[in-house]
Amino acid sequence: MEKIIDENKQGDSLVLNQNKDNQRKLYIESYGCQMNFSDSEIVASILAKEGFNTTQQMEEADLVLVNTCSIREKAEQTVRKRLEHFNAVKRINPKMKVGVLGCMAERLKSKFLEEEKIVDMVVGPDAYKDLPNLVAEVDEGRDAVNVILSKEETYGDVAPVRLNSNGVSAFVSITRGCDNMCTFCVVPFTRGRERSRDPQSIIEEINDLWERGFREVTLLGQNVDSYLWYGGGLKKDFDKASDMQKATAVNFAGLLDMAATAQPKMRFRFSTSNPQDMTLDVIEAMAKHDNICKYIHLPVQSGSDRILKAMNRLHTRQEYFELIDNIKRIIPDCAISQDMIAGFPTETEEDHQDTLSLMEYVKYDFGFMFAYSERPGTMAARKMDDDVPEDVKKRRLTEIINMQQKHSLYRTQQHIGKVEEVLIEGPSKKSDAHWMGRNTQNTVVVFPKENYKVGEFVNVRIDECTSATLIGEAVGYSDNN
Repeated sequence: MEKIIDENKQGDSLVLNQNKDNQRKLYIESYGCQMNFSDSEIVASILAKEGFNTTQQMEEADLVLVNTCSIREKAEQTVRKRLEHFNAVKRINPKMKVGVLGCMAERLKSKFLEEEKIVDMVVGPDAYKDLPNLVAEVDEGRDAVNVILSKEETYGDVAPVRLNSNGVSAFVSITRGCDNMCTFCVVPFTRGRERSRDPQSIIEEINDLWERGFREVTLLGQNVDSYLWYGGGLKKDFDKASDMQKATAVNFAGLLDMAATAQPKMRFRFSTSNPQDMTLDVIEAMAKHDNICKYIHLPVQSGSDRILKAMNRLHTRQEYFELIDNIKRIIPDCAISQDMIAGFPTETEEDHQDTLSLMEYVKYDFGFMFAYSERPGTMAARKMDDDVPEDVKKRRLTEIINMQQKHSLYRTQQHIGKVEEVLIEGPSKKSDAHWMGRNTQNTVVVFPKENYKVGEFVNVRIDECTSATLIGEAVGYSDNN
């Protein structure tokens, strides 16, 4: 994956406030999407009650867990290499147990245990509450596996432990699973059907984060726009709900309004959106509340109607343009980012040019760009030949990346001369004398530290930029503190 933003591409080991009564040590690495990192916080919370403190030193751990991603082949290869490393350490420290969590665990199931014998435990995304039983099985010398998918589990009753946190920003999961059967995607098979979390538990978690000093929350889901709570179960069963349930149902726009109203000085972001499900009321809720950030991650995947149909994306090029136009009409300064796949099966040069012309129309602020990677079990893998040559994929991906870099610079240049509110997240990676934060459009802003502190909202005058970063100088505190 190529990103026009500076992010850590490796798995992150996570740190937990220690409980002096806990005698065992847990080491977790997370790979992939933000949902995986959020899930690791749930896992750490569950295992903290079972006597585990987390550690940054993998060699001293009693239990090593890898929270995995199956979106791309490269991600799985990275996890396999880490498992080989863990097993080398395990030969020196036989008491150590190794487990695989998440999407890769769900996809490969018992293969890890039976064929490769490189782990002691395999746990799917809906089975984390079973970890105490699985750990007990492993302690008795037996392999343990639970990859059963659930139609109800949302972990809404588990208070996540904030791991490796800057104390400013936090993730709050609002949905699990996905009902969109995009032909390239494994998520419906690894995370199950879509279900939404009780809004009251979401607001309670947000209120608790505010009390603990957090100032920004990202609402997470595979497809947040299809959030729908009606006191029932799966979204697909909403038609069967009672009249009372339908009358009191909360959709995503309603949840955004509830959150922004409950904590008017807290910033809210959300990820990820699906073009077919984003409705005008969501955009209007963003416009209504200053504390809902003016940024939407809006994956399009391709600019070709023919390829979109082959991907089973339930929107057309024209519908996507209309959505972009509505966003820009209602929120003129809204930043938009993309996911794009180069070289999907049967993609022609004309299809690729359609993608480039779509990018030229939107001029995304930044993006996440991939060469197509066949994922076992998906409809594309079962029904389509991966027939675009690798050198063609790479060339098309390069052209997409080059165009995105041009547009990213164009977008950051629009900020020069403006004074923008920035939430300080921590020191700049390149200079201890500078703070790093983000503006409402999710663009990184760097400025001299002076006497400001992490977690404060500061007004920054933007003086210069790169394609990914705004550089400026603080001119005073924001009214939002």
